[in-house]
Amino acid sequence: MPAVSTVLVVGGGAAGAATAILLADAGIDVEIAEIKPDVTALGSGITLQGNALRVLRQLGVWGQVQALGYGFDTLGLRAPDPHGTLLMEMPDARTGGPDLPATLGMYRPDLARILLDRAASAGARIRFGATLTDLRQDADQVRVTFAGGAESRYDLVVGADGVRSWTRGALGIDLETRATGMGIWRAFATRPASVTRTDLYYGGPAYIAGYCPTGEATLYAYLVEDARDRGALTPEQRLATMRALSEAYHGPWDDIRPHLTDASRINYTWFETHLLDAPWHRGRVVLIGDAVHACPPTLAQGAALALEDAAVLAELLLSHATVTDALLTEFTDRRHARAKTVVHASVQLGQWLLDRDRDADVPGLMGRVAALVGAPA
Repeated sequence: MPAVSTVLVVGGGAAGAATAILLADAGIDVEIAEIKPDVTALGSGITLQGNALRVLRQLGVWGQVQALGYGFDTLGLRAPDPHGTLLMEMPDARTGGPDLPATLGMYRPDLARILLDRAASAGARIRFGATLTDLRQDADQVRVTFAGGAESRYDLVVGADGVRSWTRGALGIDLETRATGMGIWRAFATRPASVTRTDLYYGGPAYIAGYCPTGEATLYAYLVEDARDRGALTPEQRLATMRALSEAYHGPWDDIRPHLTDASRINYTWFETHLLDAPWHRGRVVLIGDAVHACPPTLAQGAALALEDAAVLAELLLSHATVTDALLTEFTDRRHARAKTVVHASVQLGQWLLDRDRDADVPGLMGRVAALVGAPA
């Protein structure tokens, strides 16, 4: 028998939904508590590397993801010159194996919807707009109180509730999330025919100017700058600021820029990072995903790490007879070193750009991470 019969997953993002799918498929009674009111509130574009696609295939959603997303196998480097000169086109590492694309871009709400629909079809119950107010546990169960006073008991609670995890705070864990010094403009827009993969431009007024196709008709484009307080800008001012910053970049950027017209599709956030020391559990409550490891998107590994966490945790819960400290310690042991390498590498890439370090071994670092995540978690 599995180690658990009832599980509450706090958070309906990639980590939480994937955990629910794998456990519900095995007959576990799973409930997802998602604080957001609806799946459509969950963001814009996302880049998924091969190791993320490997887990999505395990979840049984690869066909839907492939149909709605845009897969590609090469990476381009372009100059920030008047022509957007293509400096290099290189094969990207197929970290999910030879039968999956190296990279796939897609609309983030589409991925969220696919995963939550799959969780529901597997039997998981999903509570949108659910707020937890208290969490208490004994040796056998966790008692959870929801806003409004309702209480439920579970064999295990999985905190997959993001960078500013309520669950982590309820456990009394103090984890510093720090800004890395970079901010990123993102826009979701129409994909011109000239964009068929990610190209990166280093230099110019932004540290990185890039884009990722997310479907036959869409893409998201991004510009990375020094972290600034952009909170006072109106939507129209955000759009104007991103368009102005993009004027330094050409080639396919000249085809993208005319489509940057919808102010509601522009957002700006800072790069942040944290990594929780072992262990990642307290009693019968375990933390996964961004709640324990957050990294800037310089390696596009955030979603992949979260999905891998879910796969490893479910594997252990389904292969043990009881929830023990040893089981949950094994989960952290399986995940911590891998996550630490990816988080530190993601931060290092950004720091090299901030320092304008011309001697940085970027290919070497990226190659080492690709080799690491190319092996199943």
